[in-house]
Amino acid sequence: MNALLRPALSLFVALSALTGIVYPLVATGIAQAAFPDQAGGSLVLRDGKAVGSRLIGQPFSDPGHFWSRPSATAPMPYNAAASGGANQGPMNPALADAVKARIEALRAADPGNIAPVPADLVTASGSGLDPHISPESARYQAARVARVRGLSQDRVQALIAAHTEHAVAGFFGQDRVNVLALNLALDASLQKQ
Repeated sequence: MNALLRPALSLFVALSALTGIVYPLVATGIAQAAFPDQAGGSLVLRDGKAVGSRLIGQPFSDPGHFWSRPSATAPMPYNAAASGGANQGPMNPALADAVKARIEALRAADPGNIAPVPADLVTASGSGLDPHISPESARYQAARVARVRGLSQDRVQALIAAHTEHAVAGFFGQDRVNVLALNLALDASLQKQ
């Protein structure tokens, strides 16, 4: 019995150390050397202080900022520890009620805007953490942001265009706007005035 137990325990300890300590340290070291920004969480710094990540959305509800795509995470929006969709199908009354409430909030913030509301402003992404909105969603909000901030629509549209990330190689993915980056640029443009 001892002849079988000793090699089994030795192998268990060796593999545990290899896969639980050595491999994670090596993988982390390589990632930090090759991709330091991504390995560090793709943090966005402002005045030397982290204000968010380019990879995780944030809630914005001030009418003077662009609003993010809704989050379905619990117990709070954009909770990276609870990534996942709402798992509500199109026939679920809870989803219909949530979409209706989001449309009403958008209309209340900008009563003069009668354009159709883009779907990504009222539905959560599969992860619930999406930091991007479509350029159409940004343009939908441009008039409200310009009015509240006292900026020209042309200036706000220029900021949207400058912060639109295009599909990779022209066809992988979709054009998108990182809401945090756009709002930080908006804040910075106001400080320069």
